Amino acid sequence: MKTERDASSGSQVPVRLLVVEDEPQMRKFLRATLGANGYQVLEASTGAEAMQTASGWNPELVLLDLGLPDMDGLEVTRRLREWTAAPVIVLSARGQEGDKVRALDAGADDYLTKPFGTAELLARLRVALRHASRIAAEPEEVVRAGDLEIDLGRRRVTKSGEEVRLTVLEYKLLATLARHPGRVLTHRQLLKEVWGPNAVEQTHYLRVYMAQLRRKLEDDPARPKRLVTEPGVGYRFVDE
Repeated sequence: MKTERDASSGSQVPVRLLVVEDEPQMRKFLRATLGANGYQVLEASTGAEAMQTASGWNPELVLLDLGLPDMDGLEVTRRLREWTAAPVIVLSARGQEGDKVRALDAGADDYLTKPFGTAELLARLRVALRHASRIAAEPEEVVRAGDLEIDLGRRRVTKSGEEVRLTVLEYKLLATLARHPGRVLTHRQLLKEVWGPNAVEQTHYLRVYMAQLRRKLEDDPARPKRLVTEPGVGYRFVDE
């Protein structure tokens, strides 16, 4: 069962997961699947209902369909991001790269295209929960991925115990990705964070600096396992 510890009693309580989906059959499927895997499932069929339920129950996770009857799911994501850091995983039949980019830019943490497999959905939920709890507990932690270690507090990177020398921009790009392990960060998000708002169209910056990081940090830069490309969308830091 997916649980969190109640600090006041020491007991375990189910993780609250809000499903925002207007299709009754899909809600029924998700309710049964997620309930059977230990989640406390909350449901909403419209954007307005989603906002009301989220504010009242403060869910730890949100599964969000983009095609809602009263407002676009992107707007729901933006409104949620105004007050909660709970991971938002988009479930949508819109599978174009542009749709994924817009959802991630709006604040979503991940994106699954319908139809999707139950095993993959559950795995994405586990990863989102693990990373969210880690970030909340230790915002300046040491991130480890195999023999790669990134000490965000000391701004130090080592590989197999040996310090890796990075330029200021190389480190800033790596740290931005490492602070959100498992989450896809779009080209626009990375460019704005690392180079500033005037550089959001300069995607060649990312290609150049990502290639430099991979040469320094990956065992095989041509087949990266830690700094992974999401084609047409952005990049993901894999710490598994």
